[in-house]
Amino acid sequence: MKNHKILTILGARPQFIKAAAVSRALQRTDLQEIIVHTGQHFDEKMSEVFFREMEIPKPTHRLEIHSLPHGAMTGRMIEGIENILFAEKPSAVMVYGDTNSTLAGALAAVKQHVPVIHVEAGLRSFNMHMPEEVNRVLTDRVSSLLFCPTDTAVQNLKNEGFEHFPIKIVRTGDVMYDAALYYFQKAKHHSTILQILRPEPGKFALATLHRQENTDNPERLKGIVEGLNQINKHTPVVVPLHPRTRKTLENLNYTVNFHIIDPVGYFDMLMLLDSCSIVLTDSGGLQKEAFFFKKPCITLRDETEWVELVEGGYNTLAGWQPHRIQDAFEKSLLYKPDFNKNLYGQGDASEKIASSIQEFLQTA
Repeated sequence: MKNHKILTILGARPQFIKAAAVSRALQRTDLQEIIVHTGQHFDEKMSEVFFREMEIPKPTHRLEIHSLPHGAMTGRMIEGIENILFAEKPSAVMVYGDTNSTLAGALAAVKQHVPVIHVEAGLRSFNMHMPEEVNRVLTDRVSSLLFCPTDTAVQNLKNEGFEHFPIKIVRTGDVMYDAALYYFQKAKHHSTILQILRPEPGKFALATLHRQENTDNPERLKGIVEGLNQINKHTPVVVPLHPRTRKTLENLNYTVNFHIIDPVGYFDMLMLLDSCSIVLTDSGGLQKEAFFFKKPCITLRDETEWVELVEGGYNTLAGWQPHRIQDAFEKSLLYKPDFNKNLYGQGDASEKIASSIQEFLQTA
């Protein structure tokens, strides 16, 4: 018999990947997991494909909340999650990362005096203009159990005085590393993306572009597009593009010379990562996944939460200006960092999280 009920809040692609690893670990415990899908990512290629191919337990509750401004989206999610809390009466609420779904789940829970568990806690870009930074800082502050992927994340919390709060901080390693190790073996047998695209292995760049700081700023977006166009003259650039970003490019009528494809599932993304020569992205998760697959990364932002990647020379912050992107690309092809360093644990973060939750609830 399951002793405690955990309510897991999910809403966006990176959370599905993290949850896939942790849910498998929870299934080996006496904890019952109830999944809530807020609907933040609602497109088939951004959502349902992950549940299907990664065999994540189907959500018990779906809120279907999306395509709204930040305040309206977060508010409606809080209301919906609060109703589910009344019905389910969980022992704890678990949230992942830094999205509106993350913050909504944390606020709804803490208002009802339900302990909050935050996976991927302690990350900081130190840019409070980023919605993600606001979400992660506030979520950490109201959580009772904080799972940190790196030593830097733990130190960030210590610097902010979290040692003096009645909470528990655990350095687990990164659950995305767990997922990459496990699902890459499946991807090799199930993905067909390389057969469809037929890129030359090791001779193309993989790029993604979705953050609002880039896509909602015409100057930044144009600069990134021009930078990718320049790289594409010599190295083919493949871009699985978020539907919202593609629509923005079409509306602005920018010249695009690189190869845009529809968003891809996790298996296809793993195979593209394995086959490409370099990654360019404004995604947080893909910066780490590039490291997992021993590929240099250029981050199309002015800062990153994953500072250890920059310090180690695995990742270059290029921002949005075309000449900086081109310069970072040329330098990254010449520099060969040591990818054998252990930055994100041993691939057992999910097991540590599951056992720590059990211990926490037994003593709560």
